[in-house]
Amino acid sequence: MGFALCIRRSASTLASVCGRVARAQAVSSVIVNRSSLVHKPSLFRPFVSRGFPYSTATERLKSDQTLLQVIDSEINNDSFKADDHDVEEDESTDVSSGFPFIIQDNPGHRTVTLTREHNEEKMKVEVSMPGLGMDENEDDMDDDEDGGGDGRHEKANETSIPLVVTVTKKSGLSLEFSCTAFPDEVVIDGLSVNRPEDSSSEELLKYDGPDFQELDENMRKSFHKFLDSRGINASATDFLYEYMMDKDNREYKLWLKKLKNFVQE
Repeated sequence: MGFALCIRRSASTLASVCGRVARAQAVSSVIVNRSSLVHKPSLFRPFVSRGFPYSTATERLKSDQTLLQVIDSEINNDSFKADDHDVEEDESTDVSSGFPFIIQDNPGHRTVTLTREHNEEKMKVEVSMPGLGMDENEDDMDDDEDGGGDGRHEKANETSIPLVVTVTKKSGLSLEFSCTAFPDEVVIDGLSVNRPEDSSSEELLKYDGPDFQELDENMRKSFHKFLDSRGINASATDFLYEYMMDKDNREYKLWLKKLKNFVQE
């Protein structure tokens, strides 16, 4: 009896041990299978990751080529051919056909500088790119239409050229005019007297005088004659108008060439 009882206990213990071993092996098999599923690479993944950069590079190349074609078409526009000359070098021009100023024209700049000496006076004129004059005061325009204005706004929508004319005496004292040049006349917008010793802070505080249009009519006419006698007149501004329109085209073409160089790099 005792011997049989020992055999039954040993068999029960052996069965329990075998069961635990079997369960452990099953769990290990599941873990291994899951791990292999997570880390196993896909055969299609390399093709997908390489496809997107290739497509983006192709689209960028096509867009650059299209942009270059548009730029080349604009550069070769017929309107530029008449003015097609080297604009990379600085130009200092002394016009002989009655124009009394030396022109300093730097490619890439928005302004042209005119200089001359007149009866021991030094003159400097800064000429800006042409633009469309826009009137800021609609009420004044209405007054002109009713006949109550001074006619200043009749040219409000015409193309004009801003001028800053500085006449300097030997002492350094200068008279500065802010003007607007039209193809057939010069309009004085304002003037100020400047001293060479004036600092930048004093420039902000100084009194520049009344508005030019508030001056007596005879005084306004006298200032126009003052500029006319020094070469700032209708014939000069007519030449400047054509010159600055030409410069506007040349600067645009130069800008296009710089833009093309950027796209090509």
